[in-house]
Amino acid sequence: MISLNNVHKSYVTGNSPLHVLKGIDLEIGRGEFVSIMGSSGSGKSTLLNILGILDNYEEGSYYLNGTLIRDMSEKKAAKLRNDLLGFVFQSFNLISFKNAMENVALPLYYQGVNRKKRNKIALEYLEKMGLLQWATHMPNELSGGQKQRVAIARSLITRPKIIVADEPTGALDTTTSYEVMDILKEINEDGITVVIVTHEHDIAAMTHKIVRLKDGVISEIIKNGDLKEWKHQYRKELEIA
Repeated sequence: MISLNNVHKSYVTGNSPLHVLKGIDLEIGRGEFVSIMGSSGSGKSTLLNILGILDNYEEGSYYLNGTLIRDMSEKKAAKLRNDLLGFVFQSFNLISFKNAMENVALPLYYQGVNRKKRNKIALEYLEKMGLLQWATHMPNELSGGQKQRVAIARSLITRPKIIVADEPTGALDTTTSYEVMDILKEINEDGITVVIVTHEHDIAAMTHKIVRLKDGVISEIIKNGDLKEWKHQYRKELEIA
């Protein structure tokens, strides 16, 4: 479903380029739950932006569901995003002057769905998130966890094949973070591929595969049996600390 081969990305800062991604090779299959980890400046957010067709790259190739993602028009990129991807952000990205139902329904507005139908579908997704009674509440009347569940409902309303989440638990307390991760796990169990960026080891440990970035390259991919050992080692590190 996702295939990157030798992907490079640079930004110009001042008079010199900053080489952020330095030859990324990565395969993510249909139905996987993957976390991308790395310290600040490792390139994880840049990689996520490329995966979400929000940014381009200079060298290499990126195939999404069989389509080469490279130098395409914004119109074509937008169509691919709408057809295949759902987005969840650390800061929720809810529109402050729209209530929960209207925020969830917004992607359907851009698809030309009439108001009555899109609001009906939005209410169904809010009910799945346990937020039906909060449908007419404004974002400033919701807790952090409720805002993130609204954001997840919004990401699902177009029935995407892949959810891309940038630090989805970064603004939440520990208990709420686990609740949000449980929701993402349920979404994944329904067959949707989920890719998240996180700096939290305990959150990453809840996924199926961990991709660790360091200085713009993949330093380690932890999966299957290795993931169990990684979790054990991480717990030992916590006890020592």
